[in-house]
Amino acid sequence: QVQLVESGGGLVQAGGSLRLSCAASGRTFSSSAMGWFRQAPGKERQIVAAWTIGSTKYADSVKGRFTISVDIAKNTVYLQMNSLKPEDTAVYYCAARAGRRIGVQSHEYDYWGQGTQVTVSS
Repeated sequence: QVQLVESGGGLVQAGGSLRLSCAASGRTFSSSAMGWFRQAPGKERQIVAAWTIGSTKYADSVKGRFTISVDIAKNTVYLQMNSLKPEDTAVYYCAARAGRRIGVQSHEYDYWGQGTQVTVSS
């Protein structure tokens, strides 16, 4: 099975940047769609960005600020987060699907990382 290990979370000031990394094993990106989700306290888990070969999707709230990218050689997916806002504060999760179809709902994904906390201070 796919295992996902996340890193890069932390505390930043509003307007700052962070890059999250998700190292994957057990499956290649050529056969998987990848996603980043986040969950704030009291909120449902929501899509942030998703990737598959030839396509990406972003939540409206992060368009123009966040970028999902994949380094196939390193088996790693990244989420570059710029111009961070306090409302971006959440636990961020890396996820993988068993297939290549891109998805924007959490139930469409089969494998999950442990989550990494991102806190943006005002």
